[in-house]
Amino acid sequence: MPHFAPVRVRGGRYPLRRFVRHRRRALAAGLALTAAALVAAGPRAPADAHRGDRARGHPVADRAPERRAVERVSAPVRIADAATVRLLRPGDRVDVVAAGETAAGGTADVVARGALVTKVPEPLDGEIDSGALVVLSVPRATAVRLAGASATARLAVTLC
Repeated sequence: MPHFAPVRVRGGRYPLRRFVRHRRRALAAGLALTAAALVAAGPRAPADAHRGDRARGHPVADRAPERRAVERVSAPVRIADAATVRLLRPGDRVDVVAAGETAAGGTADVVARGALVTKVPEPLDGEIDSGALVVLSVPRATAVRLAGASATARLAVTLC
């Protein structure tokens, strides 16, 4: 009988060894799938914009400064100590502190940090006893907190 090589069946019991031998093919296939997924999830073409659909991805960079300018509002705040307000000038940065009276004692909370002083109006006659007014430039949410705190507590400022 003639001598012949043993018969080997492909696949079979060692799939991990086969995968390691062909790792370049597996890596190329994985990269191709990743690229296809990124293209499918990327921003839409400008041709889709006429249908009213919003484009996916990052917002346009020139829209951000407009939104930031709208977020800051002017908030008039009555500070309890009129002498402190006389020290302020437009352009100063202040922290606004709300001091409340409770049965257990006083509490103090910082309501606004780094608020920009935009205007310090002159006090009217008889207004010295009730404090002094100062106009601050703050984000809209901080202006709401300032209005709520001024209704229930005495406000003070500290220079930053």
